Amino acid sequence: MNDPATVTAEMVADHGLSPDEYDRILTILGRPPSFTELGIFSVMWSEHCSYKSSKRWLRLLPTSAPWVICGPGENAGVVDIGDGLAAIFKMESHNHPSYIEPYQGAATGVGGILRDVFTMGARPIANLNVLRFGSPDHPKTRHLVAGVVAGIGGYGNCVGVPTVGGECTFHPGYDGNILVNAMTVGLARADRIFYSAAAGIGAPVVYVGSKTGRDGIHGATMASAEFSDDTEEKRPTVQVGDPFTEKLLIEACLELMATDVIVAIQDMGAAGLTSSSFEMASKGGLGIELDLDRVPVREAGMTAYEMLLSESQERMLMVLKPGREGVAEAIFRKWELDFAVIGNTTDTGRMVARHQGRVVVDVPIDPLAKASPEYDRPLADPPGPAPLAATAVPASADPLEALPRLLGSPDLSAKRWVWEQYDHMVMADTVQRPGGDAAVVRVHGTGKGLAMTCDCTPRYCLADPVEGGRQAVAEAWRNLTAAGAKPLAVTDCLNFGSPERPAIMGQFAGCIRGMAEACSALAFPVVSGNVSFYNETNGVAIPPAPSIGGIGLIDDLDRMATPGFRAAGEAIVLIGGDPAPTGGWLGQSLFLREIAGLEAGAPPPVDLEGERRTGDFVRSLIAAGRVVTCHDISDGGLLVAVAEMALAGNIGAALTVPPSLAEPLAWLFGEDQGRYLVTVPQDSVAGLLAGAEAAGVTALAIGTTGGDRLTLGPDGAISLAFLREAHEAWLPRFMAISAARLA
Repeated sequence: MNDPATVTAEMVADHGLSPDEYDRILTILGRPPSFTELGIFSVMWSEHCSYKSSKRWLRLLPTSAPWVICGPGENAGVVDIGDGLAAIFKMESHNHPSYIEPYQGAATGVGGILRDVFTMGARPIANLNVLRFGSPDHPKTRHLVAGVVAGIGGYGNCVGVPTVGGECTFHPGYDGNILVNAMTVGLARADRIFYSAAAGIGAPVVYVGSKTGRDGIHGATMASAEFSDDTEEKRPTVQVGDPFTEKLLIEACLELMATDVIVAIQDMGAAGLTSSSFEMASKGGLGIELDLDRVPVREAGMTAYEMLLSESQERMLMVLKPGREGVAEAIFRKWELDFAVIGNTTDTGRMVARHQGRVVVDVPIDPLAKASPEYDRPLADPPGPAPLAATAVPASADPLEALPRLLGSPDLSAKRWVWEQYDHMVMADTVQRPGGDAAVVRVHGTGKGLAMTCDCTPRYCLADPVEGGRQAVAEAWRNLTAAGAKPLAVTDCLNFGSPERPAIMGQFAGCIRGMAEACSALAFPVVSGNVSFYNETNGVAIPPAPSIGGIGLIDDLDRMATPGFRAAGEAIVLIGGDPAPTGGWLGQSLFLREIAGLEAGAPPPVDLEGERRTGDFVRSLIAAGRVVTCHDISDGGLLVAVAEMALAGNIGAALTVPPSLAEPLAWLFGEDQGRYLVTVPQDSVAGLLAGAEAAGVTALAIGTTGGDRLTLGPDGAISLAFLREAHEAWLPRFMAISAARLA
């Protein structure tokens, strides 16, 4: 082994490896590693790549169903959508890079998740994202919002894939560590899915795409450590993206996939050339030899360490059928992309890399790719939240005074300022735009549609991780249902603090248990995902945020629901919830936080059996064409949901508060789960209520659409114009004021 650097204990620590892990490396190799080999072990055994603290818990999640073609373990999950087609989708985090360098961090997050999807043979048809920023009062928040949104828009718009949905919320818990979770959905032929397992001895290993630079080196390791006061020094670990090259790469890969040349293909994502080569060889039970002198580079004097660990963007690794290199090279040269045969597969089960005539890496593959450390971290179950005190609710609050405050709060305010910076109509198949319950994209050339959504309520997860995990899955399932889609499967992005702290592992384990229960009860399996630990700064962790990305199928886009009121004089019907309205669940509600200034109490419980029963009934109404307007009730409760429907359709409503309620606030603003609002013609109400009773589902007519005001009872009314101003103004005003302060 020829490597000039002698590995020291300080180097080991700088690479994020524990003394025990280094001892394990010595046992595997039977000798000290070279400096380059140390770098390889550090990235392959990083939390980001190896899931060493989460593997045992992830096994609890249900991952199969008759329609699942490929579950976790590949670049993305695959589900059958009929007619010989498959949907391929995944969500991943780019939290740390986006906090350090918001534009490039967010942009390369989009680029990376696109590659995960088209690597498997799919043409990407939609992007979504989950954005969680710190307090609006924090001095960095506006800078981070501006950079992240511009990065997502800049990359997605240039590559020509619509960004159709997501979430954007604010909380002081993210002041030191924002979340940027990116999701992509693609379509492929079900009989033309491409996988990453190498096969055949002596097959050429081919590098395609952009050249390798020094950007992003140790990005995976950086993503596996918490932030501290020297965060800005980590800027060089952030990758730099080029969406125009990504577009060329998509087209070149899809053109090559139409031939019979590819044996295996893998995106060079986290840990770059190292992870892609190790994963392909390990899955195929093979070895691999690389000649690093053949790697296309854009900077002079790059070392083997830098080439193997660089996370430069827009790069792919392939194993081709022997003798077919010319076919592939012609395609990539046509698209003006780099193409190089940099190695071959072997039967040794080892990775051997040469640089400048010397062997710089000679390690067994499986101990790095398959037998990475697995930890059963100590965990502490969080204490249950104290019951919500009766005095916590402001008894004298005026509902119509509270409503515009809620609609204009950072979390509930319209995010038009965000999504209007995204091209959400490119490809001309977007059927439901951002801002509703779920985005809907047409399956090109058909009458079918894919509904998609991203959901999580971190305040619930912090108060009660198990209930919060259940609710995150149920909310995604409900949003798809509200559009009329049959929910198919989940991808997740699990964002937590340091797994080395028992309290954080308690949050993680609780959320996983809740997610597993909900996925099982709702027949909503997890087919792909990502774990993002160490989201904290100086020991202060973020609120736990297990983001759920869900997709569902609409068989006939003519039988689809949207949330906006469509006509005056229709009945508004509440479906789901308690049979006799006696109040509502205000614990951990936005009403409590925004109006009373409290984050207290237990989150609303999720009745999974009732959730399934109610959702199936609502979906049957939409499929039968009996309901075309539907909105699920979530943040802010019933009155906020009615207001959102009124604003979306620009039609007012008059609500009747049940006379049995002595105090209506909890009924109006409680966030009880498993509920939907629909509208139907007045002569259809009786039939709907009878059908609900037969299905064992609660239903109650609560009002009528019409006018230009929202009326509550005989005395109170508020204009839609006033509500719209409150709802639309906050974010543009915040960004403009913040910009002025910085000028």
